[in-house]
Order: sequence, then structure tokens, then C-alpha cells
Amino acid sequence: MQKLLKIDDKDIKILRELVSDASQSVPHLSKKLNMDSSVVYSRIKRMIKLGYIEGYTVQVKDEMLGWEVLAIIGINAESKKRDIVYEALYRMPEIRQVNEVTGRYDFLAFLKAKTIEDLHTLITDKVGVIEGVNYTETFISLRSKIKSFELLA
Repeated sequence: MQKLLKIDDKDIKILRELVSDASQSVPHLSKKLNMDSSVVYSRIKRMIKLGYIEGYTVQVKDEMLGWEVLAIIGINAESKKRDIVYEALYRMPEIRQVNEVTGRYDFLAFLKAKTIEDLHTLITDKVGVIEGVNYTETFISLRSKIKSFELLA
């Protein structure tokens, strides 16, 4: 892992603004932060080069596209087939995030489905048949709030 250079308060201010709205233009951002546009631009480029910024994304409202069921599946796997299970879960388009964890389960998979029937099909016909999956337990989210990362420094 490369050693990252220290960033300063101005960099943190830029990062905070980009985390809250990455679509801001550099001129808008520089005006908001009372910094010269060329300084903001060069600092952003520097932070990208150093690895502090990995990219920019678009957040799609899944519910507007019909993906209304959020579920978390706890998965136990055979110890020698954990890598197979992990990669198979990651390749499924419905699964948005896979975490290998400690505790009761080997993996937690966060997924979206359009209906409860679709969720059932996903669990029984896709997740449950992965080579190495011993058993699963599914939790359906009744409501959730996602908080974007806040810089503490």
C-alpha cells in the first residue's frame, strides 16, 4: 500500500463539498470556498493522483426504477469454498454489496429486488444453489436511511 501524503484543511473542505455534491463545477466550488479555480482544480487532480478520490458516481433512485425491496442476506459457506461464494455473489446484478464478515455469518450481501417474489427467486434459485453455500438467513428492510461519509478531520 502506498504511503499517502498528508492533506490539509483546504483539501478537506474540497472533499467535503465533493462528497455532498460531486457534480459541482470547479468555478462554482472555488467561489463557494473562496479559493482560486486553478487552485481547486490542481488540488482535486492531486488528490485523485494520490488516491484520496477514486472517482465520481451517480446515485440512482432504485425505487423509481421499480427496485423497491431492500434485503440483507446472511450467508454461511464451506470454509474451502468461501472465495467461490464471494465471487459468485459479487457477480449477481441484484446484489449491490458483499461483505466478508466475522461473527454468525461468513458474508452479508445487500441486495435489491423488485418484488418479494423476485427476492424469493433470487434466494432459492441463485444464492442458495451457489457451490459452497451451506445456509442463508434473509432480513427484509422495512425502512432505511443512507448517510454519506462525513469527513471528521
